Amino acid sequence: MKRYSTIFLKIAVILIGIPVLALCIFGLPWLANNPVNPHYAHMLYPILVGIFVSVVPFFVALYQALRLLSYIDKNKAFSELSVKALKNIKYCAITISTLYVVMMPFVYLVAEKDDAPGLIIMGMVPVFTSMVIAVFSAVLQRLLQEAIDIKSENDLTV
Repeated sequence: MKRYSTIFLKIAVILIGIPVLALCIFGLPWLANNPVNPHYAHMLYPILVGIFVSVVPFFVALYQALRLLSYIDKNKAFSELSVKALKNIKYCAITISTLYVVMMPFVYLVAEKDDAPGLIIMGMVPVFTSMVIAVFSAVLQRLLQEAIDIKSENDLTV
């Protein structure tokens, strides 16, 4: 039963990555070539570059999640490898959040030019989402490290 749940989670992780990959291959180049308003197309380019750069840590985090699920399949969930995977996920989430915070002035300029104040709120969604993921993975990393420490202490005790 446990194996089926990890297979389901692996499929879910892959299904999360497919739309992002499709957006990078089809959506963002189309937006770069056909801007909504050509008068401020030059303001979109830093945003598009930031999105493209943020895709790298996103896929690294997805890969680390797949590795973590494979460790669970191999009954190595309580190992240093799992802690390292969670640490990498945390760093990737912090990197994504930082990239989107750096992009916010450009989003503000586009929102000001287009008179769309909701664009600022939509620009903050990835920042808060990735920070929640970073905090959650940091908590899991700490709990897992403490569980590993307790387990190794108990293994040494007779």
